[in-house]
Amino acid sequence: MLDFSQIATLKIEEVFSATKSNKNGLTLKEVKDRQREGFNEITSHQITAVQILVRQFKSPFIYLLLGAALVAFGLKELIDGALIVLFVLISVSLGFYQEYRSEKAVKILKQFSRSKVHVWRAGKIDLIETKELVVGDVLLLQAGDKIPADVRFFETRDLTVDESTLTGESVNIAKIADPLAKAPTDYYQAENIGFSGTSILSGSAKAVVFATGANSTLGKISQKVLETTKESNFERGINDFARFVLRLVVVTMVLIFLLNIILKGESAKIGELLIFSIALAVSVIPEALPLVTTISFSRGALRMAKDKVVVRRLSAIEDLGSIEVLCTDKTGTITENKLTVSEIFGSRQTLFWAVTASNFLGERERQSNNSFDIALWQKLAKKEKGDLGDCQKLAEIPFDPGRRLSSALVKTKDKNFLVAKGAPENIFKICWSQQFSEGEKSLDESLAELNNWVYQQGLAGKRVLAVAIKEIGAAAKYEVKDESEMTLLGLISFIDPLKKDTKRAVNLAKKLGVEIKILTGDAKEVAGAVAYQTKLIEKPSRVITGEELSKFSPEEFQKAVEKEKVFARVSPEQKFKIIQTLQVKKIVGFLGEGFNDAPALKEANVALAVEGASDIARDVSDVILLNKSLTTIINGIVEGRKIFANTVKYIKSTLLSNFGNFYSIALISLLIDYLPMLPVQI
Repeated sequence: MLDFSQIATLKIEEVFSATKSNKNGLTLKEVKDRQREGFNEITSHQITAVQILVRQFKSPFIYLLLGAALVAFGLKELIDGALIVLFVLISVSLGFYQEYRSEKAVKILKQFSRSKVHVWRAGKIDLIETKELVVGDVLLLQAGDKIPADVRFFETRDLTVDESTLTGESVNIAKIADPLAKAPTDYYQAENIGFSGTSILSGSAKAVVFATGANSTLGKISQKVLETTKESNFERGINDFARFVLRLVVVTMVLIFLLNIILKGESAKIGELLIFSIALAVSVIPEALPLVTTISFSRGALRMAKDKVVVRRLSAIEDLGSIEVLCTDKTGTITENKLTVSEIFGSRQTLFWAVTASNFLGERERQSNNSFDIALWQKLAKKEKGDLGDCQKLAEIPFDPGRRLSSALVKTKDKNFLVAKGAPENIFKICWSQQFSEGEKSLDESLAELNNWVYQQGLAGKRVLAVAIKEIGAAAKYEVKDESEMTLLGLISFIDPLKKDTKRAVNLAKKLGVEIKILTGDAKEVAGAVAYQTKLIEKPSRVITGEELSKFSPEEFQKAVEKEKVFARVSPEQKFKIIQTLQVKKIVGFLGEGFNDAPALKEANVALAVEGASDIARDVSDVILLNKSLTTIINGIVEGRKIFANTVKYIKSTLLSNFGNFYSIALISLLIDYLPMLPVQI
């Protein structure tokens, strides 16, 4: 089995040797032989109507009620028996209707389409269904394609990939074709690997498949989901309560029966006492509990549906109210998941020229999937957008992760300019002077000021882009060596802003006693800044990374998970372990959307997914949010607690009444020579 960390360091010739393939692809015979070992498919968990119906009967209370109905029929009390059966049927029907309808809503959310991919086979290009892929296939990928298997890129052109469903990283990832010098230990480090389930945002590539189906990254995560089983907290509580009632019923039957025989001797009528004891014990059962809880849950589900929350499992509503720890990603829940320009250091022209080096020259916003380019375009004033009409891009060298910058040759009305943008430290190297609106400074002073500004922006969780320019004459093309002696225009910082309601939601969670923890694949600085802004942590540096967690002993891991609130660069396995550890002492809810979140979702007491989540994340979820917001979740917790309170009120009032009757009748039966009440009256 080929692992991405090994494949990433191999030369492409070695990759083809390991996959027994070549740049021209496989022959049809080789494809057929390899397909015998399995197709590129992952089993998806499907819930049928029969399974939903059977689930409604999996309650000790239902069993007790059916037992009570049998006793009633045995006593020839047909009306009583029929009423109990009716209660059970109403409860089961309501539960089935609500959960089946929710399940149908989830299926509607799925986009059922057979995805296809271009593959190079037998010397020609074919368009095939992704399930037919095998190890060794050579793929032709372009913007808009979803990567159908784990692949190693060997040719790339301006290639960026959205890996947010896998890593939680909100920024597009640039990919390369060269082998890596060091084996990557985490997904975000694998710059020449395309993982199954991620999407091509821009550019094009050729890649060779090295893992399919269950052996792919997505497949391994899916397998983890199938291996995980859980019991609802509400179901566990009801089952414990039912077992308590059942033990009480059995002990009562035996005790009352024996005491009556001992006290009354030969005058005791064994047959009547037996029937009386059974009827007395059955009278303790709160027979309407399943009906009350089902109606209460159904009403709650309808109210939550109005707030764009789909409840797939009715008992999850009560579980939602019981949450003590809420684990969530930051992107899209706490933040907008939309980069915006935060600050500009230097001339306002920095922004204008940065856009000329992007895909925006005029009103063409839809042409770019690059989150930085979109943010730059949206920050431009209307007049500046109009001025772009006088500019024309003649040539460009796309972003290269090795150089960490991109450049473009831009023609204005009468001049040609070379514009470069990228990581500050790399742009600084190609600049010969620093010119700012505040006046001239020495090179050392300027660099110190620049680096300090970049550092401060990084502490605030912002990403920084530097922009440089130089006039290049009448050239129609250029080379990398021309990117020298450029003039630095300035720096632009970007931020993924907090949602407007985030702080209010965090404060409400604190009042409810719900602890919020952030589990993200994003960078430590970004996660820390977001948590600090929401006042989850006292200082931005109080963040534990996945790398640090991997070095902890079991005891240190448990202490860190319980004490700390922000975890960055965590892998799917670590998310799973964090949830598992927290659940030893707490009731845990987890909000996820990527397929990397599926194992943790399956493990959590309450699994929450969003409408746009991956199929596997929605499959294992208990609650689906049509509006991705922390406020929506907190409101759901409040609703769950209301329903729980109503259920507890019913149980308390019913048990007080039932036990009062139970003890009074039981004691009186020991003091008189006849039965105080007939079984039918009980």
